[in-house]
Amino acid sequence: MTLTDLRYLVALAHERHFGRAAEKCHVSQPTLSVAVKKVEEELGIQLFERSASEVKITETGRRIVAQAERVLMEASQIQEIAAAGKDPLAGPLRVGVIYTIGPYLLPRLIPRVHQLAPRMPLIIQENFTARLAEALKRGELDVIIISLPFDEAGVVAQPVYDEPFRVLIPADHPWNAESEIDPQHLADDQLLLLGAGNCFRDQVLEVCPSCRNIGGLQRTLEGSSLETIRHMVATGLGVTVLPSSAADEMATQNPLVAVRPFTMPEPSRRVALAWRVTYPRNGAIDVLRAAILDSALPGVRPVGRAVPPGQVPWVDSR
Repeated sequence: MTLTDLRYLVALAHERHFGRAAEKCHVSQPTLSVAVKKVEEELGIQLFERSASEVKITETGRRIVAQAERVLMEASQIQEIAAAGKDPLAGPLRVGVIYTIGPYLLPRLIPRVHQLAPRMPLIIQENFTARLAEALKRGELDVIIISLPFDEAGVVAQPVYDEPFRVLIPADHPWNAESEIDPQHLADDQLLLLGAGNCFRDQVLEVCPSCRNIGGLQRTLEGSSLETIRHMVATGLGVTVLPSSAADEMATQNPLVAVRPFTMPEPSRRVALAWRVTYPRNGAIDVLRAAILDSALPGVRPVGRAVPPGQVPWVDSR
């Protein structure tokens, strides 16, 4: 049984389809199928149930795949340790970032990383926090940029900056006469939110607890992204809450909307870097953090210290 065989098992377990798993592994479907069958024969146990429409993993197969993921992650450390010993800033850095940060940070971040580490290109994946965390633990990503709270065994998180929230309203909205907005007033208007499962949606509802009740939720509409929500506000459909990186420059870019701060204490989110405790390229993490802070996102306030798993501080308003 080889590491390649283990990669085939893991890919099939994730994709539940021989064709997609083979494509992910950059091999032909017969090659992957034969390799999986060989492993099953070698172990003397069926790992996958096959049918014409789907592939299901057996309970024993699930446990073996979990062990295979651990083996692959540990094996990948050999190359990473060797690379770090040569030059931690040479070679790609695989970075994950959540959807509500990526579009606003990456255009500023990438040029700065290139200046600081020109031989360290970024391989970027945008996704939800839970999926990025799984990819990080499997060794598919080196570091992720997420919003706290975040608590995963074997992962260390380092807060980087605090980002205040803003209210985005149509330019002709009555709140335009106000210099700042009380969070509880959000329940009085049509509130536009991201869909369920997005951590920023949950943070917005923390800002206005009364928006959680049945009457409040009946007055909300959902968008697939912050950009979609910004456009809906511009049409006059309702109001929304955005991080400052997505909101502060809107007033000069779009005459159809206005941006207002919240009353104090100002609600915000804490953005952090997270990586496996065994990841050897500490210099690459340091450069990424420096580049994030150099990006000077609108409204953000730098913070930061490394925090072990289970001890991640987070303040949802300050």
